[in-house]
Amino acid sequence: MPAGRDYPRALRVNEVLRQVVAEELERLADADERLRLVTVTSVEVSADLRAATVYVGSLDDDAADALEERRGQVQRAVGRQVRMKRTPRLHFMADPAVSAGARVDEILRRLHDERAGRDHG
Repeated sequence: MPAGRDYPRALRVNEVLRQVVAEELERLADADERLRLVTVTSVEVSADLRAATVYVGSLDDDAADALEERRGQVQRAVGRQVRMKRTPRLHFMADPAVSAGARVDEILRRLHDERAGRDHG
């Protein structure tokens, strides 16, 4: 289990960072269409608050490039809006829970289709 996840302060910091990053990406999406479908699902800050992993719903190559290009702007927005000793370095990553959920949906859909095929066949 990643450090920082069990502590109320870290949980509050994670949520504040999620809100700030999501709002900034939404603002940047007006100028960069590659960011339009990027949804921030959660943020996990390291125990020393020097780094934060920003989990997004899906991360294709175009969105990943755009996030890396705009990372500095997003970090500056965090620095302006969140009162912290230092602004964490942001790392963007596809949320594994979203892809796992999509995989479960696909399996359930396939099972349903197989069952429907047997019932009608």
